[in-house]
Amino acid sequence: MKDIAEHDLQHNIPLARRASPDQRTVVRVGSHDIGDGGLTIIGGPCTVESLEQTIDIGEHVKASGARILRGGAFKPLTFPYRSAKTFELREEGVAILAEASRRVGLPVVSELTDIRFVALFAEKIDMIQIGSRNMQNFPLLEAVAGTGKPVLLKRHFGCSLRDWLGAAEYLLYHGNPHVVLCERGVAAPHTHQPTSRFIVDLQVVPAVHEVTHLPIIVDPSHATFRRGYVAPIARAAVACGADGVMMDVHPVPEEAAVDPLQALDYDAFGALSSQLQKIWSVLHP
Repeated sequence: MKDIAEHDLQHNIPLARRASPDQRTVVRVGSHDIGDGGLTIIGGPCTVESLEQTIDIGEHVKASGARILRGGAFKPLTFPYRSAKTFELREEGVAILAEASRRVGLPVVSELTDIRFVALFAEKIDMIQIGSRNMQNFPLLEAVAGTGKPVLLKRHFGCSLRDWLGAAEYLLYHGNPHVVLCERGVAAPHTHQPTSRFIVDLQVVPAVHEVTHLPIIVDPSHATFRRGYVAPIARAAVACGADGVMMDVHPVPEEAAVDPLQALDYDAFGALSSQLQKIWSVLHP
């Protein structure tokens, strides 16, 4: 493999590497397993806006086949400016996610951005997401590993598979085997639309399965940043072997507090979830 040499497999990522063809890690989040041969659909708001809305979204995505509810309490944005429309609820958002999880009956995944809130997330959140910008924040990785909670490790848009698995190795090395990889697009000099900041690296899905035993999901919402592209990329992700997909869902996408260009409404999410499950059933009869 061009990026990962045999030396890496033996000495740099010995815990992440796939030691045998049938070695596969299964990560349990709540009562749901990722990487067990089934399809994992994750849906929810990019940013938590209120308890009532989060519960409503959770009930709809669950009815459409989602097994995990996503939601952002802390939202690292490219620029520092916030407003009455663009905001983050931070600790309050974490509490909302925990309560929504209890009421809806779905485990939740949320992004942790600050080492100061590790204990809070370990108590309230079922799966801790490490966002792309923090993929190589090694003190944060070490602290999160110490919680023992399942970790969703997003790939930085400028990092290779070697870098990504190196970050996963930190989590494994510090005693946490519950790691799921998440592809969310890589930087490229040319894209298809002014809002398409990244290119989805679907080729990395089979590459991950070749090199490592860790499961991989794809985030077509943040990878494309464009609502009309989410469905085709999600379908392609399932078709090329991803263990799951994670998508932004909002009752009125155009009014979402963060990333209104990419979220799906309830009908679109339901239709897409049905398509993804059909694709999966064809490939795994």
